Amino acid sequence: MNRFLFTCVTLFLSVTTLFAKGDNKQVVATWTTAIQKVEPHNLAPEPYLEGNSLRQIVEVSFGGKEVSLKLSNEFNKEETEIVGVEIAEALSQGENAEIKEKTTIALTFNGKKNVTMKPGEVIVSDPVKFNLTPRMDVAITIHFGKVSQTDVTGHPGSRTNSYIAKGNTNDFSNAVKTAHWYYINSLLVKAGKKYGAIAVIGNSITDGRGTTTDKQNRWTDVLSKRLLQNKKTKRLSVLNLGLGGNCVLRGGLGPTANSRYDRDVINQEGVKYAIVFEGVNDLGGSRDGEETAQALIESYQVMIKKAHDKGIKIYGGTIAPFKGNNYYNASREKGRQMVNEWIRTSGAFDGVIDFDAAVRDAEQNDRLNPAYLFENDWLHPNADGYEKMGNSIDLSLFE
Repeated sequence: MNRFLFTCVTLFLSVTTLFAKGDNKQVVATWTTAIQKVEPHNLAPEPYLEGNSLRQIVEVSFGGKEVSLKLSNEFNKEETEIVGVEIAEALSQGENAEIKEKTTIALTFNGKKNVTMKPGEVIVSDPVKFNLTPRMDVAITIHFGKVSQTDVTGHPGSRTNSYIAKGNTNDFSNAVKTAHWYYINSLLVKAGKKYGAIAVIGNSITDGRGTTTDKQNRWTDVLSKRLLQNKKTKRLSVLNLGLGGNCVLRGGLGPTANSRYDRDVINQEGVKYAIVFEGVNDLGGSRDGEETAQALIESYQVMIKKAHDKGIKIYGGTIAPFKGNNYYNASREKGRQMVNEWIRTSGAFDGVIDFDAAVRDAEQNDRLNPAYLFENDWLHPNADGYEKMGNSIDLSLFE
C-alpha cells in the first residue's frame, strides 16, 4: 500500500471511529478550508513558524458539544513538529488575538499533546468537550517545533488575520499579523443524523477576494447565516473550499478542482449537498472558449456522477460575467454562455444557483453590475456583491 493511500485509509478510520460510542451520532465538518502548497510570497513572515506559536481564527457554521481538529501536512516534503495545540473562543472575528481564557482546551493526539506530522500526512485530534455555538469565532493556537520554511501546507486567502508570537507562549500581545492560514484543515463536530454539510468548491470568488478582512462576509458566510436562521436548514454547515486562482482543468493556483474534488467534497465529513462554482479562470486563460466550455461540462458531469454515487445532491453555480477584465474576449464570452446555458437547462445538476443573474448589469448582461465592482477589475465582486450572491440562493434547495 503506498504512503498516500495508507494516510487516506488511516484518516478515514480515525474519523469514522472518532466519536464511536454506539450513540447514533456522526462526524460533520462545521468549518473547513481548501489546502494547497503555500506560494513563497504567502509564507509566514518573521519570526516564522519554527519554534514559535501561531494563533488562527475561524468562524464556524453550527455548534456542538464535542469537537475535534483536523490538521494537514499534505504538501510538505518534511516533517512538521507540533508541541501543543489549544482551542478557545476568540473575542473577535480576527481583528485581534484575544480569547476568552476560561474556554481554553488543550487538544491531544492519541492521548499526547505533542505530535509530528509526516510528509503528506493528515491527522485528527482526539475529541474534546467544548461548548461550540453557531457562528462562533474559534481561536486555534499551535505551538510549533521544527517546521519547514519552504514547503508549507496552508490556505493563502484566509481573509482573516492570524498571529505569530515568539516561543512556546500564549502571550500574543506583541504578535506579528499575517492574513493566511497554515496547517489547519477542518473543525469536526459530533452531531445527530439530521446534521449535514454543504461543500462548496470554487475559486477566488468563493474564497472571498473583495470581501473585508476579519469580517467573515464571503457569500458562503451570508448563506450560512441564512441557513441557521431557517428552522428547516439550521442543522447545515457551509464549507468554503474556494482557492484563489483555481482552475478546474489545468493550470491556475493550487491543485485543480478535478484533482481535489474527491478530498474536498466527496470524502468531506458529513456532506449532504455540494455546490460547484468554478470555471471562470479556465475560460479566462482559454484559446478557444467553446472547446474549454465543453471540457468544463465534461468535468461537471464527472463531479455530478461522483456526488450522486455518494448520495449527495449537487447544484451548479452559473459563471458571473467578466467583460472589462483582461480575461474577456468574444470567444471566452461564448464559452461562458455555453456553460451557463448547460447548467440552467441540461437538468444534469439537481438544481441551479444563478450567480450570473444575481450580479450582472441589467443593461449589459456580459458585465458585472458596477455597484458590485471590487477595485474596478470587472471580475471580483465587492462586499455588497457577495451579500447579493448569498441572499440570492433559494434555501428550499437545502430543505
